[in-house]
Amino acid sequence: MEVNTKIEVKDNNIEQALRVLKRKLQRDGFFKVVKLKSVYEKPSEKKKRILQENIKRVKKLNKLKNRI
Repeated sequence: MEVNTKIEVKDNNIEQALRVLKRKLQRDGFFKVVKLKSVYEKPSEKKKRILQENIKRVKKLNKLKNRI
């Protein structure tokens, strides 16, 4: 899967363009994927991590529902 991300550099301000790029990559979960792929993860650890992420996601959704 290939995703094209386009960042425009305005007034030769590369620092701002890098901040925008970093923010977009972080929002897409790029850094999380790279971190997970850099080290071998045992299947049991992977299962446990996915379960914890799902629990966290459900709690967050319930919290948002209770606000409304």
